[in-house]
Amino acid sequence: MNGTEHSFETIKVLVVDDEKAARYGIVKALRPEGYRVSEAEDGLSALTMVNNHSYEIIITDVSMPGLSGIDFLRKMKEQNLPGYVIVITAHGSEKLAVEAMKSGAFDYLAKPFEIDELRAIVGHAAKQILLVRENERLKTELETSRGFGNFIGESSAMKAVYSVVEKVSKNNVTVLIRGESGTGKELVARTIHDLSSRKSGPFISINCAAIPKELIESELFGHEKGAFTGAIAAKPGKFELANNGTIFLDEIGDMSVDTQAKVLRVLQERKFERVGGSESIEVNVRILSATHRDLQKEIREGRFREDLFYRINVVEIELPPLRKRDGDVPLLAKYYLNSFAKRHGIGVSRFSPEVLKIFMDYDWPGNVRELINIIERCVVLSSGEEITKDLLPPDLVKTNGLGHIGVKAVLDNDDVTFQEAKQRVVRAFEREFLLEAIRMNNWNITQTANKLGMKRQYLQQKLKELEINLHEIKEDS
Repeated sequence: MNGTEHSFETIKVLVVDDEKAARYGIVKALRPEGYRVSEAEDGLSALTMVNNHSYEIIITDVSMPGLSGIDFLRKMKEQNLPGYVIVITAHGSEKLAVEAMKSGAFDYLAKPFEIDELRAIVGHAAKQILLVRENERLKTELETSRGFGNFIGESSAMKAVYSVVEKVSKNNVTVLIRGESGTGKELVARTIHDLSSRKSGPFISINCAAIPKELIESELFGHEKGAFTGAIAAKPGKFELANNGTIFLDEIGDMSVDTQAKVLRVLQERKFERVGGSESIEVNVRILSATHRDLQKEIREGRFREDLFYRINVVEIELPPLRKRDGDVPLLAKYYLNSFAKRHGIGVSRFSPEVLKIFMDYDWPGNVRELINIIERCVVLSSGEEITKDLLPPDLVKTNGLGHIGVKAVLDNDDVTFQEAKQRVVRAFEREFLLEAIRMNNWNITQTANKLGMKRQYLQQKLKELEINLHEIKEDS
């Protein structure tokens, strides 16, 4: 289970009452809910037990010999003992209930009370405890997970990336960074530069897909005065500016074949000419590249030079999409929540359990970039200490039968193509459809395959392709 989806089995409850029958009734009501329940017959023994075992929820009667429930509560506060105290008062004892709340009680129950009322109040306390635990866990993980560059994440997929980044940073090999849009390719490039011997030199980034074809060469190599209409003065290019440092060619797969030939020359000879110039300019620059395209396919279709591919691809780093970074979503969410709350001066500090569950279930087609945008939106629109479901974009909550990928979320990704969007939406639909079919057939694979007119082996292969682990999903259901 992820996030705050824990059972109550980890929560220790202490029932304090001098009447054995009263304790028995409360214990009987709570144990089936999963709580670890203990009993104490008076306030003094309860105080000792809380000191020794740190109970998180204490349910105490007010009227007890020796040490009353109110006095027990005060003693806990005096000794700074943690715990959510729920006080049980006699019918008509409203003043005692008010006194208990003023003394720090979490809530109270007036006799006679319904079992459902008891379970609801204890459940409310338990959920708050789990939420505090989750926030503390995220805080701890956040403090320990940022020891490598500016990366956030402790998943095995990201640890593999860290290992390669650390190794390639120590030398000058060319690196090709691959991954979907929004996965953090530029962050990887910057980290390689910052950890390298070139860190004191410039880091120059250029998005090859964002610059018109007729201007890309001028941007990369510079131009001389009068080289073309509007060139009123000489201008150095990105390669020149990156001398003794690193140049990052983002979305190199979108570069024209003609420009690719000139980049290849820089890689081979370490020199070039400005547009409209004849003087060769020598540079000492490391080239890092990135793309979301399948360059092998681009080569077969004549859109990318094979010789350039092998020059820029000495080492390849494949960045995992956010949906494959198990456990990193809440960690990233907490980091950006704190970051945006501080930036905008807003006192929001946590996510509701429901929001964390939505985050964990969502496929994040826009990856980390989409997560960042959504969290900033939530922070700006928030008015309390907690991010709640109503602050989320409608497409995130209502998937409109497209699995966990909203159409707007896909279209908000500047670099997405129709084919990529289609693949993501179809994948999400297939996941949702097959999971629902399996649930309706009581998790029976053979029965589901027969119902859908599929061979069992094909269904199993499809589940593997879609990364559906039925064992884990069934446990969490």
